[in-house]
Amino acid sequence: MPIPPALTAQASRWLGDWAGEVDRRSLRDDGMAGFIGALIVLPQGIAFAALAGLPPTWGLYTSIVPCIVAALMGASRLMVSGPTNATSLALAAMLAPLAASNPASYLQLALVATFALGVVQAVLGLVRLGVLANFVSPSVLLGFTTGAAVLIAEHALRDLSVSGVEAAVGAITLAATLAAQRWVPGRQHMLIGLVTGGLAAWLMTRQGWTADTVGQVAHDLPTLQAPSITLTDLRHVGGAALALAVVSLGQTMAVGKAIAGRRGELFDPNRECVAQGTSNIVGSFFSCFVSCGSLNRSVVNEQVGARTPLAGAFSAIIVAALMLVGGPVLQFIPMAAIAATLLPVAWSLVDRPHWRRVIKLDRAEAIIAAGTAVATVLVSLQVAILGGMIAALIVYLYGSARPALRTMGFAAPPSADQGHHGDRPFVVIDDSPAGMQPECPQLKLLRMEGSVYFGAVAHVGDHLHRLRAQPDPQKHLLVMAKSMSAIDLAGADLWEAERVRRLALGGDLYFHRPRPQVLDIWRRSGFLDRLGSDHIFDRKPTALRAIVDRLDPAICRTCQARIFLECASRPGPELAPVPVTTPVLKGEPSCPSA
Repeated sequence: MPIPPALTAQASRWLGDWAGEVDRRSLRDDGMAGFIGALIVLPQGIAFAALAGLPPTWGLYTSIVPCIVAALMGASRLMVSGPTNATSLALAAMLAPLAASNPASYLQLALVATFALGVVQAVLGLVRLGVLANFVSPSVLLGFTTGAAVLIAEHALRDLSVSGVEAAVGAITLAATLAAQRWVPGRQHMLIGLVTGGLAAWLMTRQGWTADTVGQVAHDLPTLQAPSITLTDLRHVGGAALALAVVSLGQTMAVGKAIAGRRGELFDPNRECVAQGTSNIVGSFFSCFVSCGSLNRSVVNEQVGARTPLAGAFSAIIVAALMLVGGPVLQFIPMAAIAATLLPVAWSLVDRPHWRRVIKLDRAEAIIAAGTAVATVLVSLQVAILGGMIAALIVYLYGSARPALRTMGFAAPPSADQGHHGDRPFVVIDDSPAGMQPECPQLKLLRMEGSVYFGAVAHVGDHLHRLRAQPDPQKHLLVMAKSMSAIDLAGADLWEAERVRRLALGGDLYFHRPRPQVLDIWRRSGFLDRLGSDHIFDRKPTALRAIVDRLDPAICRTCQARIFLECASRPGPELAPVPVTTPVLKGEPSCPSA
């Protein structure tokens, strides 16, 4: 029976366009994807709760309530939210020092942190600042996940070294997990490993050897219970919750964008922020801890043919059903088996190809990643993440504050028989051998690359000062401004000061093709009126013809460089024919009449 159009239209308004595509076939596909997703998250939920130092039931609850809320409210059709290894570990790292003096407060602080994190995420989305999650650079995430991998492995190995029985159970579980990962189709290796480890522990128990197990797992559905939130607790978890909110959003945005990109769909980061924040706020009222977009569950959800966000909702419902009927069985899962399944998770978090690429291509990014990893292991989550973000921004600002200013010239002087139709491209001559590329003694050709804002004014000003401070400076300056991407008031003041100084030298200042946004600032600041519209040129040949006519003829009479075709009409030595075989250096498009 088809869904009534009126109901479909209303659902599409609230949920998104996907609601209008729900039919019998999509429900079948989403139901199958949800079932597979539930099988995957069942052992993961228990393992990740243990990783966060929380009751196993909380891991299953976090796979139900936040998953449904985020799926129905989110911006991604196929992303599945829930507990993840990185956020579980991060939560434990955040709470451990806070609850050191009062271990009984650990569970309560976990709920307060989840609530506070959700509020931060939702507010970021509501004020349209969801894109701030993009400021967690890939290098910071690389370092954090690597540090998390070390902590996960350390946590797992500590649980496996309790006794010989735990070590044996762990070894069997790990071997079964790795074998299933290699030989069994699908992504059920964690479940296979847990089942194998559980059977091994059961057989050992029959021989009189015992191993710690998960213990009693509530087989009730999550119930509504408001967390006890105090201002003192909020102050304690505030800074760390902010760092964790940024980390979880960064992971969520990365997963959502990757899936949307592969499917050619739009992704709204602000809507996803609100969805993730709401899911964490609601989750804190149902004994859930931090959730975010899960990479492995989302990829599986996509690969098995899910079509709408209902697949995530179905997955949560199936997990709830399994809790109701399988709770008595789950309590016998050995803790050593859970610890062993975390070792492959830790190994998978170390992105070795990314490390090799960063180390090879960008030393600064490699240092940031390494520093973040070390801070994650040795210091704290908030220091690692926020410190990494600050370091990455400093590196970026340092680079942006040093825009390139390149001296331009020609590959060869003009020959007399070229007339005004020679094909001579502009080239960068800063690194050319001395004397190979002569410059005009009166006109400096300078290409400006980057933004001239308040942070870059000192660097650009120093460069211009060095040009003027030479023993016999070129008095006229033509700035090729096509690559001058932006400018602020401080940048406008810089060019005004340069104009005044050039006039004082007896020269002038000119610009070629400044961008509209730059012209707008100059126009509103009055600089354009003082400069004169006849000092702005759309084409280099036009600029050179106009400027050469303004050069000092006395200097032209003795000039041996004579690099412009327009020099033929100036008093001085005749242009000598030059072979056309001179190699062309890196540079710009050809300038037909220059």
